[in-house]
Amino acid sequence: MSDINEMNFGPRWYVAHTYSGYENKVKANLQKIIENRGLGHLFFDIKIPVETIVETYRENDTEMEREIEHKIFPSYILIKMIMTDESWHIVRNIRGVTGFVGPGSKPIPLTDEEVEELNVEVRTVHPSCKVGDRVVITNGLFKGYKGVVNEISEDKKTVTVIISTEKRDTPVRLDAIDIKLSK
Repeated sequence: MSDINEMNFGPRWYVAHTYSGYENKVKANLQKIIENRGLGHLFFDIKIPVETIVETYRENDTEMEREIEHKIFPSYILIKMIMTDESWHIVRNIRGVTGFVGPGSKPIPLTDEEVEELNVEVRTVHPSCKVGDRVVITNGLFKGYKGVVNEISEDKKTVTVIISTEKRDTPVRLDAIDIKLSK
């Protein structure tokens, strides 16, 4: 068994380096190979990080605007895939790919924090509770403490829980994923 199969973490985001200007060609070729070989169980998404910039210019004494897509990371594409010998070999051998980001030939997946920072994958977390519900904190400094939901942020990413300690009630702001309903 190879090192690649041993590091299979399930579907994760990996970064592949390409020749300059080949990002779209590599993406199209990879999508074609995935479809032709029926490899949808190994590859889940391919992205080229871009931002849209509105550029203002003058034409015949008239100010005009146009939208331009600008690559955030030129020469890189992001691939959500299950890393196996087969998937590594397919990506690595596409014309225009120089390799994966990582030491030597060992690809390193992006961390969850990096994925969130790059806005590659939008995760919507909706708290399974409402104001007034009793909850248990599942992560962080107050793990195991019980409290009552006092407030849920507009974007539903954070909640404020009132924790009763020996001396007083303490409001604690937490990520919505760090609580669960109390039984």
